[in-house]
Amino acid sequence: MTAITLDQLDAAPRRLLPVVVGLGVALVCGGTAVLIIETMGHHVTGMTSLVPWGLPHIFAYVLILAASGALNVAMIASVFRRKVYETLEPFSAMLAIALLAGGLSILVLDLGRPDRLMLTMTHPNPRSIFAWNIVLYTGFMATTAAYLITLLDGRFSRFFGATSGIAFLWRFVLTTGTGLDLGILVAREAFNSAIMAPMFISFSLTFGLAAFLLLLPTAAWLRGGTPDRAVLQRLGRLLALFVAVSFYFAVVMHAFNIYTPQTRALERFLLLDGGVYTALLWGGQVLIGTAVPLLLVAMGRPISAAAAVMIGAVATIYLYVIVGQAYPQPLLPGMQISSIYGDGTVAAYVPSLTELLLSLGGVAVALSVLLAGCLLFRIIPRRFARAGAPGAGLQVAT
Repeated sequence: MTAITLDQLDAAPRRLLPVVVGLGVALVCGGTAVLIIETMGHHVTGMTSLVPWGLPHIFAYVLILAASGALNVAMIASVFRRKVYETLEPFSAMLAIALLAGGLSILVLDLGRPDRLMLTMTHPNPRSIFAWNIVLYTGFMATTAAYLITLLDGRFSRFFGATSGIAFLWRFVLTTGTGLDLGILVAREAFNSAIMAPMFISFSLTFGLAAFLLLLPTAAWLRGGTPDRAVLQRLGRLLALFVAVSFYFAVVMHAFNIYTPQTRALERFLLLDGGVYTALLWGGQVLIGTAVPLLLVAMGRPISAAAAVMIGAVATIYLYVIVGQAYPQPLLPGMQISSIYGDGTVAAYVPSLTELLLSLGGVAVALSVLLAGCLLFRIIPRRFARAGAPGAGLQVAT
């Protein structure tokens, strides 16, 4: 490693105060939603016995996937030795920890009984991928924190190679497990596919880099500066590649479902007859989440492309999570089923205000952890440039 000059976030009060107040309001709203759900029950939400995973789970998935992908910037420098990104390693690692903390806070608080988490931890089911997620999430948090320590404290720099290698491998294990949350649910046609694992890895790379491209300029703005355009353009081109790969996996999955007789009706529903779900597919995932970011990157606007990717991310995960639950399951293939219980019909789901507030509260938790990390630790690069190349990195006005 080369010597890196890093600073804590020294933000002007006129810029920092509105951010702190906004995050505080979001946290209070999220806490209020948690209190309402825990005291009144899940009937105050749009979730039902047919659609038990709602909007909070969508935001949790997006944050958890983005956490794994946000670490990718650091891994490019640490594992693949791209020096141009070396000063961004601490910010990348801190962002990964913050996003995971936000996603996990949503999952825990949406339980209605957060205290029951201890039951899962003390009596794990080794045959459940959801029980294994506890190991995956805590392991990712621990390995990323250890990696960050070796970056910031010279006393532990001799462990840098080991911690960076473990963090690199663990992020793939984490994202594979997250994809398999859905991929091994054999009772759900929209989920049951091994391609969910590599597709979610590509999603994580895309969402995480988009979050990085949005929050790095925000940190620079708080300091009264701007990030170097050369690095943003580099990251923008990388984002375009990840967007294209993610779209490729999505196309393969839909093509396979069209080819398979058992899932053709589901694909017709998604592509043509799904109403709001069809609109989310074509307008959210395809247009806003894929076509628009590729166009914006080509126009040299990576930050705007990142914003479009994050909007498309919510639409994409909404499709995979909600449609897989709402679409009726083929209890008797080849026959039509109907009853007073709604068998054979698409289940209704409309997110409630409490779900939205809880979801935004989780985002606020992630941003608060990141802000606290920037204020407490030296993770913001002061200035750097690669020999023989244009300036790169976080250029701060002095």
